[in-house]
Amino acid sequence: MWRTVVAGGAAIVFTGVAAVPAGAAEGGVSFTRVAVNGGKPIVIGVKEEVEVRAVFRMTTKLTYDYGPTVFPYRGKPDSGDTLHSAIITSDCKVVDAAKGICDFEEWLYIDPRNYDFGNEDAGTWKTAAQVFLAGDAHDTDDMALPLQVKRATRVTVNASPEPVTKGKTITVTGRVTRANWDTHTYQGYAGRTVSLQFKAAGASSYTTIKKAKSSSTGALKTTVKATGPGTWRWTYYGNSTSGAKSSTGDHVAVR
Repeated sequence: MWRTVVAGGAAIVFTGVAAVPAGAAEGGVSFTRVAVNGGKPIVIGVKEEVEVRAVFRMTTKLTYDYGPTVFPYRGKPDSGDTLHSAIITSDCKVVDAAKGICDFEEWLYIDPRNYDFGNEDAGTWKTAAQVFLAGDAHDTDDMALPLQVKRATRVTVNASPEPVTKGKTITVTGRVTRANWDTHTYQGYAGRTVSLQFKAAGASSYTTIKKAKSSSTGALKTTVKATGPGTWRWTYYGNSTSGAKSSTGDHVAVR
């Protein structure tokens, strides 16, 4: 992918990907306190560019031309498969000038519309840290930090009839869909176990009432007895390649 790195007020555009050689860093640079997206999965839809915040500390007394950055990669350490369309890195926030210690903040952007981004990119990635040094050298470290990249899901709900007589049957329907990064559309997600949840009027949280499995088109349907007024929703808890999502709530009055 193309990537843009902004540091110290200068923007540099690179084509291709950055190599991540195992043990091939020039040395003299260490990266610590690396955190990407607060440790949470990176969940990506079909059209919107996702902004991911990262923080890290770099210690070096070497002169560097641009960077530093942290970014997702996977495959063998020297494969160079990276996952970002642009990166913006802050200037150094000096922690200890004598020791060359700086803290950085970074904003990493992933665009699902990029031509080489597809469904195969969902799953576990690793994290690398890199800085380009004076004299065309660079230092790249594998941080041994896993990152989960997931396809976004959507869930809808409809509870009827509204209103309903106490003790009568409420039919709750909906649909769970998942982002297809190859077609840039949301498609029905079949065979998913989804929780039907209820929040009674005046309550502050939802309680799981029962579970249902989505059809071949992602459709959800089940029935419950009306015990009192409240709000119904579906919640899908996700998996290793798909993000978690709850529908909006549908309030049902009970007479």
